[in-house]
Amino acid sequence: MTIQVNALPGAALRRLAGRPRLTDAVWVGGLTLFDMATVVDRTPGPPGWGVALWGAQTVPLLWRRTAPRAVLLAMTGLYVLFQALGPVPTKVPGPFLLMLGVYALARRRPASASAPLTVLSLVSAAVTDALTGHWERPRLGSLEPISVTTFVFFFALAWLLGFGRRRIDADAARLRELNRRLAAERELNARQAVLTERARIARDLHDVVAHHVSAIALQARAAEDVLVSGPLQREEAAQAVGVIGRTADTALTEMRRLLGLLSFGERDGERGLAPEPSLDRLDQLVGVAASAGCRVTCAVEVDEVDRRSAPPAGMQVSAYRVVQESLTNVVKHAGPVAVRIAVHGDGTRLTIEVDNDPPAPGHRPVPGTGRGLVGMRERVAAFDGELDAGPRPDGGWRLYAVLSARVPHAPRGDR
Repeated sequence: MTIQVNALPGAALRRLAGRPRLTDAVWVGGLTLFDMATVVDRTPGPPGWGVALWGAQTVPLLWRRTAPRAVLLAMTGLYVLFQALGPVPTKVPGPFLLMLGVYALARRRPASASAPLTVLSLVSAAVTDALTGHWERPRLGSLEPISVTTFVFFFALAWLLGFGRRRIDADAARLRELNRRLAAERELNARQAVLTERARIARDLHDVVAHHVSAIALQARAAEDVLVSGPLQREEAAQAVGVIGRTADTALTEMRRLLGLLSFGERDGERGLAPEPSLDRLDQLVGVAASAGCRVTCAVEVDEVDRRSAPPAGMQVSAYRVVQESLTNVVKHAGPVAVRIAVHGDGTRLTIEVDNDPPAPGHRPVPGTGRGLVGMRERVAAFDGELDAGPRPDGGWRLYAVLSARVPHAPRGDR
């Protein structure tokens, strides 16, 4: 088994981070032993209880996460007791260990609670050092004229560091909450965009299906008239029935897509039905984009022998909407730039390419919601197609979509 040496420190740190009690025990224990070592080698040697009392100042730090007030009060009391008993006959470092308790308190409690206790700890330590320094015994107090300023500086620094860390933690928690809300709102907006786009698709396909059903009705009446008039017109009746069958197949294909995408969020008649979009109407979109300052070139190459081999009306509607949304995004995000549109295919497959140049320097894009791209994906998915949209290396944008009418969709509830 091979063990990577570089991975050991990281693994150990992750294990300790997941066990805060173990982490506290390790570093507090090490700090206590270090503090005891700083006074045990004094001359003359201090008694054992004095060394233990000096090291006991850091033991309360084990509870700094849950009871930081009690920790600072206990550390201050142990320091005062040590100075009052004077087990070490030589000068001790001073109350600098109390700064750890000050930091823990300022980090985990509001300023209104941490600031008064910090001042109380500082005053208690300073007064104790001043009093023990004037007692008539060999040991000297650790307080000197410059020590007061030093204590105030380090205590204030420890409090400010803890207070700043508390603010950072609070800001991080607030940002996490805002990010959670933003993600939920984004998901809700995406769902709403899908529902809105499906309702729009349903309105667009309404005209297509209504047209085919009307054609079926007309051809059925014509076939009925031919059959009633006499047996000699059977060939004409057969042709009419054939037209009915083909029209019904097309209508069923469009209806199945309609059932798969239909949203019941809007009532019938809530909006008026617009003229049916198609590839023949792309020039209107080009004109609108040109009026906004874009330099648009559009090439449409669709192989069709007659109207029966032309792309289905529903597929033309979706192709029209994809181009429309692409031009809208160009105007919003890139401004007046050069745009190239290419549509080619036949009655069973359409390929759409829209790419634009990068925006001019200093252009400020209009903020978007991302619903346009969601809607285009819904339209392309309705025709078993694919959609690829993204930035170009030069800073422009390219959209590539394929629509296929070979395999009609089954309603989504049947899948």
